[in-house]
Amino acid sequence: MSPVKYEYATVPLLVHATKQILDTWGEDGWELVQVVPGPNPEQLVAYLKREKQ
Repeated sequence: MSPVKYEYATVPLLVHATKQILDTWGEDGWELVQVVPGPNPEQLVAYLKREKQ
């Protein structure tokens, strides 16, 4: 059995639309790994992963 392989994405999150953005990516199979501060106070950066097809 071969090991599981993942692909990753970094996504800018706007504070006022965080849930909508994450729900959209979640519908495509992406799982949230971490959220870190972005370049300004209004923005965060989400790190997502999903199993490679």
